[in-house]
Amino acid sequence: MTLLGKTAVITGSNSGIGLGIARELAKAGVNVVLNSFTDREEDHALAADIAAEFGVEAKYVSADMSKGDDCRRLIADAGACDILINNAGIQHVAPIQDFPTEKWDAIIAINMSSAFHTTAAALPVMRAAGWGRVINISSAHGLRASPFKSAYVTAKHGVVGMTKVVGLETAKEPITANAICPGYVLTPLVEDQIPATAIEYGISEDEAIEKVILAKQPSKEFVTVEQLGGIVTFLCSDAAAQITGTSISADGGWTSQ
Repeated sequence: MTLLGKTAVITGSNSGIGLGIARELAKAGVNVVLNSFTDREEDHALAADIAAEFGVEAKYVSADMSKGDDCRRLIADAGACDILINNAGIQHVAPIQDFPTEKWDAIIAINMSSAFHTTAAALPVMRAAGWGRVINISSAHGLRASPFKSAYVTAKHGVVGMTKVVGLETAKEPITANAICPGYVLTPLVEDQIPATAIEYGISEDEAIEKVILAKQPSKEFVTVEQLGGIVTFLCSDAAAQITGTSISADGGWTSQ
């Protein structure tokens, strides 16, 4: 089966992991729908650039993943949704007793509830088309915990649990649902943190990467967005037709400890 002509909707995809996944899918001939809550010229330009580079259809749809109605409208406005990539996410770090309620609510909404709303809207579309893939970008924190990340860890664990449910509910259909659980990924946001981390600890940037940022990642190497895009492309292939309701770790050995 070829992926040519399939359409992928990727939430939170105007930068970082989501954009990397969109580019890898486009490379495989998939039409892509980019998304974020902004609606800037440069957002639409990203889609135009992907269309021109890979010869696929690409567009940008603004929708706020903290709002259930917007999540569902994204699927409707996409026009098609053979592949759904739930990637949108935010982070906040604080002890539970100091964790701002509004930050908890926002993280649960964007990192977890958005995946419920988009999946609920996308499954009927996939069933009508006779094929579908739901791929949730969870995290190593969907399988392990770290202090001060209560909302993020809760949301990412929730995404893993929901993935199992969707996998079971679609098990007799040509639709699969899986989660990818990356460790630390080399995105522009993370790259920007490296110099500041080195200064904070009074060490070199290489030491900051190995001893601080990648302290829990045994490989001491970042995951790349291209690698995540490759895993997504594999999960969309016929070879992965019987992989469903599970999680794939891409964390340099983090969760093996």
